[in-house]
Amino acid sequence: MQSPWLKYLDRRIPRYTSYPTAVQFGPDIDAGCYQRWLATLPADATVSIYIHVPFCTALCLYCGCHTTVVRRYAPVANYVDLLQREIGAIGSVVGRRTVTQVHWGGGTPTVLSTDDFMRVMSALRTSFAIAPGAELAIEIDPRVLTREYVATLAAAGITRASLGVQEFNERVQQAVLRIQSFDQTARAADWLRDVGIANINIDLMYGLPYQTATTVAATARRAMALAPDRIALFGYAHVPAMKRHQKLIPEQALPDSLQRAAQNSAAAGIFVEAGYQRIGLDHFARSDDVLVARQRECRLHRNFQGYTADETPILLGFGTSAISSLPQGYAQNAASVITYRNALAADRLATARGRARTNEDRLRGFIIERLMCDLHVDLGKACQAHGAPLNHFAAELGKIDELANDGIVIRSGECVTIPEHARPLVRTVCAIFDAYLADDEARFSRAS
Repeated sequence: MQSPWLKYLDRRIPRYTSYPTAVQFGPDIDAGCYQRWLATLPADATVSIYIHVPFCTALCLYCGCHTTVVRRYAPVANYVDLLQREIGAIGSVVGRRTVTQVHWGGGTPTVLSTDDFMRVMSALRTSFAIAPGAELAIEIDPRVLTREYVATLAAAGITRASLGVQEFNERVQQAVLRIQSFDQTARAADWLRDVGIANINIDLMYGLPYQTATTVAATARRAMALAPDRIALFGYAHVPAMKRHQKLIPEQALPDSLQRAAQNSAAAGIFVEAGYQRIGLDHFARSDDVLVARQRECRLHRNFQGYTADETPILLGFGTSAISSLPQGYAQNAASVITYRNALAADRLATARGRARTNEDRLRGFIIERLMCDLHVDLGKACQAHGAPLNHFAAELGKIDELANDGIVIRSGECVTIPEHARPLVRTVCAIFDAYLADDEARFSRAS
């Protein structure tokens, strides 16, 4: 890591899975507003779907998701009823839309019984038309997966599975309460491939307690043995003020910014050496993957689930805390299961907060997405396409020049390019175009 970059590494910056980010959401976007937005969607618009399952069987201390640990199945069964109700309610507003992608996240989606999982899939197929060739993806905890459940996933049409790993080192696993052997993970991958679910992602993390560049590299090599199609390499976000369970992580065991950067570089080098292509900030994919093609064509996109080849502009979120993205803006469901349940029981949508997008938001969001996906943006063309004056970003270009002096960007007129060696700091560049970001914002993850 070059010394001029040190001042950037400790900055707290959004991951930019949306713009404006969720921090800017407010209660003025309520159920009535969201329903009006849905009712005015273009008649021929296709949609993507995200389903959130906010339950796990055990707590992982690094987790930043909206989830709770359940010891009984009754709350899960009740939640399935609510999901079905919400799916039907949204479907009645938007009509039987064609769906190009479904993503199950959490929590642990496979905490649902096989019967209940099929019930939700049936509800989706009743209210929506899932397109032939649509990607149906699910996040999986290999520790609780069974061969019988894998058969159900195949019967439901699942085409892609993301296996959560994080780190194989036992000391790190113990520190974050995520004990998971390599054999468990390999068995899950084998089961999935046996039933025809051949598209497998591996999720890894760096920046965890007791991790070193050596342990991260060792985990990366073991992950390669599983022959995944894609790898996600996320930096751990330590935000104990927001996630109280993270206070159980010994802060003295957390790597500093330089160590985090070294861990990121060590893993990335192994993936690239193995023939994987870098995708945006934190993903890697085989050279024949559609993500690589979309990136090459400058058609890659980024949403709340990460990088995607899906070009559908409408994402409908179901379940607690799920965020929907529409042309008009963002709408997020209540995070509390009780509040979510009460809204649906009263025949209301469960929207609790959101954000309408202005033309300025769309322009800045476009620039940020292109930087996150392409590491390049032509500000002049962006302004022209969004009806803004060509000198609209004069102040931002002054800050870009400061980054250029430190070797983080290359500027040619109004074109901004992030060189390969500076890829880990892409969010630092994006932050220059974030009109809402406060310098003292403590709820985001580190820039490195």
